[in-house]
This record gives sequence, structure tokens and C-alpha cells, in this order.
Amino acid sequence: MPAIRPPAVAGAFYPDDPRVLRRYVINALSDAARDLPETGDIRAIVVPHAGYIYSGPLAARAFAALGRNRNVRRIVLMGPAHTVPLHGIAAPAWDVFETPLGPVKVDTEARGKIAALPGVTVDNLPHAREHSLEVELPFIQTIFPGVPVLPLVVGAAAPQDVARVMDALWDDGTVFVISSDLSHYEPYEAARRHDAATARAVEQLDYAHIGPRDACGAHPLSGLLLEARARGLKPLLLDLRNSGDTAGDRSRVVGYGAWAFAA
Repeated sequence: MPAIRPPAVAGAFYPDDPRVLRRYVINALSDAARDLPETGDIRAIVVPHAGYIYSGPLAARAFAALGRNRNVRRIVLMGPAHTVPLHGIAAPAWDVFETPLGPVKVDTEARGKIAALPGVTVDNLPHAREHSLEVELPFIQTIFPGVPVLPLVVGAAAPQDVARVMDALWDDGTVFVISSDLSHYEPYEAARRHDAATARAVEQLDYAHIGPRDACGAHPLSGLLLEARARGLKPLLLDLRNSGDTAGDRSRVVGYGAWAFAA
């Protein structure tokens, strides 16, 4: 029997009823696909990971763009560690991640390829309660059913360490999903200015000047920007808003951005 990680935040960050969840994801993707710009061959996206009521429309925007790529055989999903202190990059020992929509197979071949790289461990603990990866899985299941996923929790890791993992897994059938929110708990206008500055850094592939105050997923995001430089990927901003624009009040907001990186 495969080792299975059960859903940890279903019913909190996203619906736990499979019919409600599937309907939400399909409708969000349909809405997000309207007026999407031409993006070319997308190799990576950046998506937020808050509760769907707050950031779901922005995540759907990036996933709708990625869904145009029909040559996807593997998805590498990277997000930050919210629940435990972590140095380096943790792959799960589980073989399957479960959501209300069913099982997601972990790409064990990809896990084996990176297990011996510097800073990489195989450890379930950072994954056990981590929402930044789980909330992306229903979108992945809907767009790419049956495609295996390698979920990686990225703690304190140098951009070079993250880029090394990406390089080891890079091939024509692999895409990368980087899960990160932006600024946290600033007043609405201050957050807009802060997130606009972060967006400029992302679009300039300035991996050295994005820190945890700018994006909770600064470590995986910086690694993507470094790898994007090396491979000549071009970032395209698809959406930039915050919780004050979607479902929250404007006194303390969380910022969200969606980007596609194309060859």
C-alpha cells in the first residue's frame, strides 16, 4: 500500500466537499481564461496560496495560462515552510497526496533524482500541515489529471540550491509551480506600493533583492528567478492584487501575484 498524506486544510483554505470544490475550480479557471494574453511556452508559474476566497482568482489566472501547455508529464511544486523551522529543501516520503478530488501521485523518480543534492532531505514533517502546496493540488488535478507531482517545501535555502534542484529536474515535459504570497498585513495602499516594487524585481529577474518581507515564498521564488536568468525565461505578470481587492478589509491586507515564465 502506498504511503498517503491526507488533506490537512480542506474545509479551511478550500472546500472539503468534492462537488463544491470541483465546481469552484472549474468556474475559477473558466473565468480566469478570459482575455489571457499570449504567453508562449510556459515553463513555470508563480501562484498565491491563501484561502480560495482571497487568492483563488489569482491562482486560477496562472493555472489557466499553464493549462495551455499540453506537453506536461511532471509538475514540480515548491512552496515555503509555514509550520516548522526548515533549513534546505524537503521532499516528502509519502507516495501520494490526497485531496477531496482524489489522490495525487508523488513523482518518486524525480524525488530520487534530487535526494542526494546539497540541502535536500526526504522528510514528511514539513509537509504534514503545510498549506502552501496543498491548496495548489486541486487546480493541478483538474488541469492535468494523472500527472505526477513532486511537492517540495523550501525553507532557508540559497537561490543556488533551489536552482540546482530545478536544473536537475529540467526537461521538456517538466513545469514548475512556485507557491508564494507577497506582502503581509500592511495597510492597503502601503501593500500596493510594496507589492508593485516586488513585481518589478520579479520581472527584472532580480533574485538577490526579494526577501521574506516581500514574499513568504522568497526562497523558492528567488531560486526560480536565478534559474530563469540562466535559461532565458521571460516573466509575464498576469495579476497583482491583495486581499483588500478580493474578500478582506483594507486595514491589514495580504498581497498576491500571478506570473508566467515562458521560453
